[in-house]
Amino acid sequence: MTQNPFLTPYSTPHQAAPFDKIRNEDYLPALKEGLTQGRKDVDDIVNNPAQPTFENTIVALERSGDLLGKVSSVLFNLNSAETTPELQKIVKEASPLLSEYGNDITLNEKLFARIKSVYDQRASLKLDPESAMLLEKAYKRFSRNGANLDAKGKERLRTIDKELSQLSIQFGENVLNETNEYSMVVTDEKDLAGLPDFTREAAKAIAKQKGKEGWVFTLQAPSYGPFMQYAENRELRKKMFLAYNGRGFHGDKNDNTSIINKIVNLRYERANLLGYKTHADFVLEESMAGSKNKVQSFLNELVTYARPAAERQLAELTTYAKAHGFTDDKLQSWDNSYYAEKLKKEKYDLDDEMLKPYFKLENVLNGVFTVANKLYGITFKERTDIPVYNPEVKTFDVYDKEGKFVAVFYGDYFPRAGKRSGAWMNDIQGQKIENGENIRPHIINVCNFTRPTDTKPSLLTFYEVTTLFHEFGHGLHGMLANGKYESLSGTNVPRDFVELPSQVMENWCYDPEALKLFAKHYQTGEVIPNELIEKIRASQNFLAGLANLRQLRLGLVDMYYHGQKPTGETITQVENKVDSVANLFPRVEGVAFSPAFSHIFSGGYSAGYYSYKWSEVLDADAFEFFKENGGLENKAAADGFRKNVLEKGGSEKPMELYKKFRGREPSPKAMLRRSGLIL
Repeated sequence: MTQNPFLTPYSTPHQAAPFDKIRNEDYLPALKEGLTQGRKDVDDIVNNPAQPTFENTIVALERSGDLLGKVSSVLFNLNSAETTPELQKIVKEASPLLSEYGNDITLNEKLFARIKSVYDQRASLKLDPESAMLLEKAYKRFSRNGANLDAKGKERLRTIDKELSQLSIQFGENVLNETNEYSMVVTDEKDLAGLPDFTREAAKAIAKQKGKEGWVFTLQAPSYGPFMQYAENRELRKKMFLAYNGRGFHGDKNDNTSIINKIVNLRYERANLLGYKTHADFVLEESMAGSKNKVQSFLNELVTYARPAAERQLAELTTYAKAHGFTDDKLQSWDNSYYAEKLKKEKYDLDDEMLKPYFKLENVLNGVFTVANKLYGITFKERTDIPVYNPEVKTFDVYDKEGKFVAVFYGDYFPRAGKRSGAWMNDIQGQKIENGENIRPHIINVCNFTRPTDTKPSLLTFYEVTTLFHEFGHGLHGMLANGKYESLSGTNVPRDFVELPSQVMENWCYDPEALKLFAKHYQTGEVIPNELIEKIRASQNFLAGLANLRQLRLGLVDMYYHGQKPTGETITQVENKVDSVANLFPRVEGVAFSPAFSHIFSGGYSAGYYSYKWSEVLDADAFEFFKENGGLENKAAADGFRKNVLEKGGSEKPMELYKKFRGREPSPKAMLRRSGLIL
């Protein structure tokens, strides 16, 4: 019988996950063994006859359930990046078991009594800041998740958590199915008018792969985005828009309408059960923002800056469109990207097709490695002997300037049927210090970029370049983690702080010094000319009011669902209410973005989507500090950011860490200046 690879120490380089050995039938037995071991670890803590101490209770709990973490990190990473119907079945079976296990711990009265005993002595324990944070988090993990409930309340909480876990998974699967199942076949070449050669080639390749004649366009970002930007055929743009924005909203097997309703109601009931007015009150208590009112007023204030700018920009876009043959009164949502791309080209003599030759994927990847090297002294060395879950995944050893091993980095960059859309960072192994050994992290970046074709390598749009830098910023937060406790390490920080490292990295994409390190023409090797860099920088704020309003619209919808008692309103009614404040385009019947809003219904951002804008305030303020004193050569800023943000994870309060780096609290003015919303 084949040995279950999860149940023996890995014999791979750096004990990396042996993806080549793991079979679907290994997951559930290993997971169940992990649950048994984890429960035994907890029993040992509870039944320890010694008085509760920080070490025998808090640290022991932190160290419990190792095998469970090992199995579930692989399982859930693959369910996002390389899923199959079999794997989805396993996840559906595993999720309620994990939810129940989590509840078994947080609702264990004897365990909570020991934790509370240690917590009540905290003033006399003389703990270092990181250990004090671990104690506080442990106590709150229990008190905020039902430890003080009576037996009936605890039982109801278990039922809610189990159901929420299953609904969240189903929501994500439905969006993936809708994305994968739709394709638009074009057989008349006239309908390709306006599309660049690269987009046509990619559509031809998809058609060939699907055994179709002509050209096939899908709802995957590298296909959908360029079609909406360049296709002259307005009816086909409308068709694609309706398909993309109708995902999960067709009243069929993939419909997410009732799932949203159930999720929102269950989250509200759960918050009430725990003594909170709404789900947002529960979530935001532990955020950097601190309260629902602060978030709501933050979003409302930004709307007052963004909306007037967006109105001016939409008027300019409409005037431009009418001067170029548009005959309707108002631009529709499916006209936005198309005319925006044309206006941008006219205003700045710049478009994606002009820039793409300078952004070959391999060069951009080397560029982000070089920027990380200049800032933080780390180097990346590709390896081919670390197992991967798909042959397209690249692996790298990461070393510091002394040549000491820092992390394993995985890069997975192209769309596949088994990969959900979007881009994200995750860890397969977190960082911690155990038995005196600093166990280094294994970090993964997953993206969906334009594939190479028969005639061209993968050439990225500028948006894809910023996405790669963004996810790599999250990667650095994981790779450079240097804490004692895994639950406080790396990206284990409040949701509205986690985007700071990623968004700081995006800024280097607009920096001339950084761009020249990697933006080289894929055929000639010519470094991107200054003239193009200036155009990129000049166009940075192009339609920024509209872009800001779009992000604020998403944040406001999130808060509408989670910041009040569910009203029983339909999805359309909810979106219409928010759109009256934060959307300038006409409402389109039969579509809605909520049923595919995976961030808040299956991705952990519920009552937290505002954090992208919140983090923009932080990153603009932080980047001004880098630029004030030498940019990439600003060692003081880079060292301070590494030491106080990237290495520290969630070991201290985020505002304290930010102030240690910056010397003061962040000011929103840098973000408003950068967006062109104030002078």
